[in-house]
Amino acid sequence: MVRGRDACWEHCVLIDAAKQKVRCNYCHREFSGGVYRIKFHLAQIRNKDIVPCSEVPADVRDHVQVILSNPKRQRTPKRQKVEQVENGHQNSSSASGGALPNHGSSEQNGSACPSLLFPHSSPSAPPEPELEDALKQKQDDADKKVAAFFFYNSIPFNAAKSTYYRDMVDAIAECGVSFKAPTFEKLRCNLLDKVKGDIHDLYQKIRNEWKETGCTILCNCWSDGRTKSLAAFSVTCPKGTLFLRSIDVSGHVDDAHYLFGLLESAVLEVGIENVVQVMTESDSSYAYAGKLLMDKYPSLFWSPCASYCITKILEDFSKLEWFSMVLEEANTITKFLYRNEWILNMTRKFTGGMELIRPKISRYLTNFLSLRSLVIQEDNLKHMFTHAEWLSSNFSRRPDGQLIKSMLFAERFWNSAREAVSISEPLVKILRIVDGDMPAIGYVYEGLERAKLTIKTYYKGISEKYVPMWDIIDSRWNIQLHSPLHAAAAFLNPSIFYSLSFKVDSRMRNGFQEAMMKMAIDDKDRIEITKEHPVYINAHGALGTEFAVKGRTLNAPGDWWAAYGYEIPTLQRSAVRILSQPCSSHWCRWNWSTFEFIHSKRRSRAELDKLNDLVFVHCNLWLQAIVKTRNMQYKSINFDQIDVISEWPTESETSSPLLDDSWLDNLPSECGPSY
Repeated sequence: MVRGRDACWEHCVLIDAAKQKVRCNYCHREFSGGVYRIKFHLAQIRNKDIVPCSEVPADVRDHVQVILSNPKRQRTPKRQKVEQVENGHQNSSSASGGALPNHGSSEQNGSACPSLLFPHSSPSAPPEPELEDALKQKQDDADKKVAAFFFYNSIPFNAAKSTYYRDMVDAIAECGVSFKAPTFEKLRCNLLDKVKGDIHDLYQKIRNEWKETGCTILCNCWSDGRTKSLAAFSVTCPKGTLFLRSIDVSGHVDDAHYLFGLLESAVLEVGIENVVQVMTESDSSYAYAGKLLMDKYPSLFWSPCASYCITKILEDFSKLEWFSMVLEEANTITKFLYRNEWILNMTRKFTGGMELIRPKISRYLTNFLSLRSLVIQEDNLKHMFTHAEWLSSNFSRRPDGQLIKSMLFAERFWNSAREAVSISEPLVKILRIVDGDMPAIGYVYEGLERAKLTIKTYYKGISEKYVPMWDIIDSRWNIQLHSPLHAAAAFLNPSIFYSLSFKVDSRMRNGFQEAMMKMAIDDKDRIEITKEHPVYINAHGALGTEFAVKGRTLNAPGDWWAAYGYEIPTLQRSAVRILSQPCSSHWCRWNWSTFEFIHSKRRSRAELDKLNDLVFVHCNLWLQAIVKTRNMQYKSINFDQIDVISEWPTESETSSPLLDDSWLDNLPSECGPSY
């Protein structure tokens, strides 16, 4: 930066060459970024964080405005640039009759400067080095200030991945220098109410969807294992999920009538005509509360979480002696491989970067996926432990390294591992299907039947081997999970029902009829479904067209019915409502510390109301972020093409962040206006 290159140096002074800091000769305000930024200040034109000079003489202001309104067209020698700057006012006056072009207006004095408001360069006029350096310095300075905000407030770095973080920064940039950050008072009062209002507007939009697709009420539960128990209520449909409230149920978890009252209040709030399913824990008290609910409201279904029940099946498998042994050995191997950075890097080199553990998935599922990964990488792991690089390391001579090598070369371990993977994988596939909030209820019934058939086939029909596995599955499926809703969903799923290998059993038919009796409240609807049923069975009319046939395996079941079931509207409505429901609440990973904080102590009414508002907004924004990050175009599922190794929906999500209650400090009884 050479002082003689720009005529504007006569109106400012350089005070720090290293930081390119200059000071205005008139108002004595200091700026970083060199002489380029001081021009905006002198011209009294706002540009982001540059404040117009209030003391600059009018002739100086007009002169600098002319300089800014005439950007150079091409790079010229330094001496020529100085001459152009010094003669800029004269050249501009002769070209435009002394008037500035009126392409835009500033906020003060009606000044106009298109090159200032929308700086750009043509291929023949690359940006000046000074401008590039100034912009880079501004970016670096802004980055450091954002980082300091994160560091000082202990904000997790994952917050930078949030869609709300990007939206916030973009919105601030749109406002420019006129933006004033909201105050503490404005955040906890006015803005909290405004965002809550936006969520209620979204609530109304999603509520309109319930009329067509129906919805499911989710009741997630948590306990500290001692005296504290909490329940969180939300309502979900294919368009999204809404958080309703959390409730302290400590001392009432075994009281089915109390739990029934909570479930009933949620159903009435959402609307009995909208609710298809209520999903809770599978504990006996919740199951009985669900039964009481269905007795009082016959059109409803109660269901336990499918993810929980299938995970319990895998847990029961792992309690078998041989199964437990191979899982324990696999856990020992993976712990050794991941314990040391050098060993882990070497493992990744030999496995092609494939990870052997999946820490973001539930413990039992992680164990099965890790065992599967070991089986896939058997040859690579054996090669690693016989490679010269391993043999020359100190780890190969340590007792634990030798133990792991002996385990990896034990044929008994690999035989048991392959058997365990073969009989557990069909269940893991079901978990992969129901993971997340997608409407997957039409696949649970068929998935478990396929799992049983796969196990029987693996054991070549030897009853002594497959029957114990079947008994484990049936004990959970028949007692906890199976319901007419799952049977009807499988029956109405076109990708399953029209499959050449599909066989309708009596239990499925009976489940379908029972479900239709519950959903068709009056005799007129039941008569219509009776007439329409054969049309679906035989794929008559629109259901048998070329598009409908192709759509069976391409469209999500609910979408298929919405598109092609218009000739049988009564059955269509029931099918869409059934097939639009999820069958798992496992994906709703609440941060229970937030809810525990709400119910941890007695509070004033004003404080409690505001806290509940904050939690309501907090939880619903988290749920909306999940919807934003997912592709909501659901597709039909092919069991044979399910890849359990690919990322699961719940792996890409974090629990809802922990809520900071510091905003409640000195909470007034009523929040006044904020300015």
